Amino acid sequence: MSTPISFAFFGTGALAESVLASLVRNGYPPNLIVTKPDAPSGRHMHMTSPHIKVWGDMKEIPVLQPNTLDDVFISHLPPITFDLFIVASYGKIIPETILSIPKHGVLNVHPSLLPEYRGPSPIESVLLDGKITTGVSIMQLDKEMDHGPILVQNAFMINPEETSGTLEVRAGQLGGDLLSQILPSYIDGSLIPQEQDHEKATICKKITKEMGEIKLTNSADDLRRKFRALTPWPSVYFFITHHDKQIRVKVTGVDLVTPFENTVTAEEIITSVIPEGKKEMDFESFKRGYMGS
Repeated sequence: MSTPISFAFFGTGALAESVLASLVRNGYPPNLIVTKPDAPSGRHMHMTSPHIKVWGDMKEIPVLQPNTLDDVFISHLPPITFDLFIVASYGKIIPETILSIPKHGVLNVHPSLLPEYRGPSPIESVLLDGKITTGVSIMQLDKEMDHGPILVQNAFMINPEETSGTLEVRAGQLGGDLLSQILPSYIDGSLIPQEQDHEKATICKKITKEMGEIKLTNSADDLRRKFRALTPWPSVYFFITHHDKQIRVKVTGVDLVTPFENTVTAEEIITSVIPEGKKEMDFESFKRGYMGS
């Protein structure tokens, strides 16, 4: 039976949801959830709440959705003494005024083996780089990005067919379990954080939609890396001219496992696509209908 810890959980998206699910499963439910505001989503752009907010409402856990972490946000915090804040893929810089609130500081679940892949896209970047291993780090947050001391890390192999979507969920599950294991020793002071080797730090950049564009003549390896890294968002796509009109074609399936020579092109390993304005089809049918082959 875990010792109760009063904490606020800051996070949005699949990684955060997986971390929180692991914490709850291990006997650590949050006293408060802080997540991003509702936003337009879907074809009709309806205002939609983050999944983590819907879960919190179902469990009758208070949820805050601030636009900024300022004095107004602080004034809305529940009148309890927080032992800890836990952060996982929150997406906002947390100011020192917030970091100083909980008794034992703020812990972050970061999906890389810090100091490698500091920044906003560690999962996508490790796949873009073609790495076969990655990991999760539990660290103390300080005022700099992914800079604080490390409590514990765990490395694991990346499956050949793993995409950023599936890897994010798995890293969150592992990170949440790892965090649950070390919380008692962190709170009682027996687990001492270790400073990162800042000289070995690498920084990953923000993912943009433009990064998903490929050409059919690109190498198959380039396509595999991009497809794995950019699925489900922003996705991989290419342009072709059909009936004198340029159309955007989303790549929805790629052969990720068959060995190939260095001369193989992206076109040769695509298995399915969605042409702009149409339904998904296998790539051979697409080529017959759109590329005259």
